[in-house]
Amino acid sequence: MTDNAASTPAPPAEQQPPAASPAAEGAEGAEGAEGEGPSKKAQKKAEAKAKKEAEKARRAAEREAAAKAAGKSTGPTEDLAKDNYGVVKERKGQFELSADVDDVNLKNIGEEHVGKAVIVRAWVQNARIQGAKMAFVELREEGAWTIQGVFVANNEGTPVSKPMVKFAAGINPESFVVVEGTVEKPLEPVKSCKVSNYELHIRKIFVLAAAPQMLGMTLAAANRPITNFSDEEPAPEKAAEEGVDKLSITAESSIPAATMLTHLDNIIMHKRAPVQQAIADIRMEVKDLFRSYLKSHGFKEFEPPCLIGAASEGGANVFRMPYFDKEAFLAQSPQFYKQYEIAGGRKKVFSIGPVFRAENSNTPRHMTEFTGLDLEMEIKKDYREVLLMLEGVLLHIFRGIKERCAAEIELVRSVYPAEEFLLPEPGKEVRLTFAEGQKLLREEGPEEFRNVTDDEDMSTPQEKALGAIVRKKFNTDFYVLDKFPEGARPFYAKLDNANPKVTNAFDFFLRGQEILSGGQRINDPEELEARIIQKGVDPKSNGIKEYVDVFRQAGVPAHGGGGIGLDRVVAWFLNLPSVHLAAYYPRTPKRLLP
Repeated sequence: MTDNAASTPAPPAEQQPPAASPAAEGAEGAEGAEGEGPSKKAQKKAEAKAKKEAEKARRAAEREAAAKAAGKSTGPTEDLAKDNYGVVKERKGQFELSADVDDVNLKNIGEEHVGKAVIVRAWVQNARIQGAKMAFVELREEGAWTIQGVFVANNEGTPVSKPMVKFAAGINPESFVVVEGTVEKPLEPVKSCKVSNYELHIRKIFVLAAAPQMLGMTLAAANRPITNFSDEEPAPEKAAEEGVDKLSITAESSIPAATMLTHLDNIIMHKRAPVQQAIADIRMEVKDLFRSYLKSHGFKEFEPPCLIGAASEGGANVFRMPYFDKEAFLAQSPQFYKQYEIAGGRKKVFSIGPVFRAENSNTPRHMTEFTGLDLEMEIKKDYREVLLMLEGVLLHIFRGIKERCAAEIELVRSVYPAEEFLLPEPGKEVRLTFAEGQKLLREEGPEEFRNVTDDEDMSTPQEKALGAIVRKKFNTDFYVLDKFPEGARPFYAKLDNANPKVTNAFDFFLRGQEILSGGQRINDPEELEARIIQKGVDPKSNGIKEYVDVFRQAGVPAHGGGGIGLDRVVAWFLNLPSVHLAAYYPRTPKRLLP
């Protein structure tokens, strides 16, 4: 009885029914004495009052019990998890992780890790709190690999406490952290994360590098498609208006889309965007495929200089700079040096390196610095040996990235939608002469191209129009135009012996845009000098004289080659709106930073 009484608290004094007065007691006694008892109305009133007081007592008891329980659950006043979290800078670099726990990359997490502790170093993509005892963070590694992290505080306050939960939920997005936790399987896949079938139950988190509270550009904005590629800085009076224009909300999404200028001004967030990392991965794969294919066909790699003592190719569109007491130039192409390698005894060579063009062209197709994929080779019988080698390496690249980079291509297309890139079937490659291409434009192209001639170079609109015709007619986005007119090629291009109005030179096209120029070179010094004069260049000028003299030093075999623009190959294959997106740090006439 004592225990039961103790477990059922009595109502507080202020909630006890008031005591009856002596007069009331006497009246009630008198009624009883007369044997009539209380009236029905009075009885009902007394019952209702008693019921009400009992309910009050019950609620008071519940409140008191809840208060006692809450007092017990608050746990210790000291934060027992204080050594399991914090900002490393504020901790003066002091933090501790378990020595017997290994670091893992998110992409490698699998069934073998379930129930085991791991260490992950990643960026906080976002964080949120759910009540006082639970928080969620989304952690991201290179390549858009993401996983959900969970913090749950318990009554003991260790290894995770309420202050630790609050700290985790308040970490600024894009901060770099290290966490230690156990890999578990969620109740259902976490659809918002790339690692969807696992989650981390975190017991330690330390901020290694904190991000600012306000980012110049969020990751969500960085991963939206860019539509404005102007890289001109706004005038001071238009700065406020330009600031608004830099972020535009499209109909497709409420997430702001930033301009290219904003991206370049926030280069770190630009490069963290999953779409940009996917483009960069595809770019590197193109280089690897180019190199591996040529090496497997007997080519030797060499390294041409970027800093040269004379303007190449006649001196047009070249960057000049002081060089001690002389003038130096940035190489427009490795053309001369590729030929020097062949003259020097190599049969097949290639190079991968920067190329500089001082063209004041502010278009999505041009940059002042780009990466060239170049090759040169000895010709045994016919210059088409070079054409077929270049065609082979490009088809190898396109088929290779389709196979190796399927996930990256899919990611890019989720941001920049594009039609499937069409390749010709083996044995059905499209090779047209320049004259045949112009004929197609006259007969099947837009009205404005009905009068194009066979001796004029193609404009960019003509190239795009021809690309559309070829796609429709031959079901391919990749084709060759051969036998370019003499006037559209540099002085070292070999003329066709049967028709000196055209050259043994060609261009390759992707989706109607040029990605490669190549052909046979002149290897006879007298013929070369005559062509130089015909092009209006002084054969005795600095750089040109040395170039011609190479062919007089010893006999040089017939040879040819081509130069591929890596940035254009990537951009046009993916059908990006600008070649600038395919470059790591695009250089334009108005942009030298970052």
